[in-house]
Amino acid sequence: MPSPDQLMTRVQAVLDIPLHRFLGMQLRDPADPSAGVWFPVDHPAQNPHGMLHGGVVYTLVDVAAFLALLPHLTDDEHAVTHDLTVSLLRPVSAGARVELTGTVLRRGRAVAFMRTEVTVDGALVATGQVTKSVVAAG
Repeated sequence: MPSPDQLMTRVQAVLDIPLHRFLGMQLRDPADPSAGVWFPVDHPAQNPHGMLHGGVVYTLVDVAAFLALLPHLTDDEHAVTHDLTVSLLRPVSAGARVELTGTVLRRGRAVAFMRTEVTVDGALVATGQVTKSVVAAG
């Protein structure tokens, strides 16, 4: 587990990524970053038909999985994505609040497996499977 200071530094680095800010991504619970993220389906997250763009879902599925994994990493470890699969189950209209919650299924020495659920008003709209390689930080 990372030190509290290291954990908050890593979380803030994720929040500060310009794409995440542009999309309006927020922590679901600032006291517990592993609880996931949410974002509004505003103009930056919409496709030409005014619906949620699937690429945004892919991006933030990976983010939610990473935030779930952070408490399982030491200060000397980082994790990089090497496989990401997302199933888009239903369209999401403009104006919706999308919530993404990652869960660590298994953390091995060099590989971690996560699942992310994407919901709108409690209804499942997408799921994701994320595999990350655990590497030396730095």
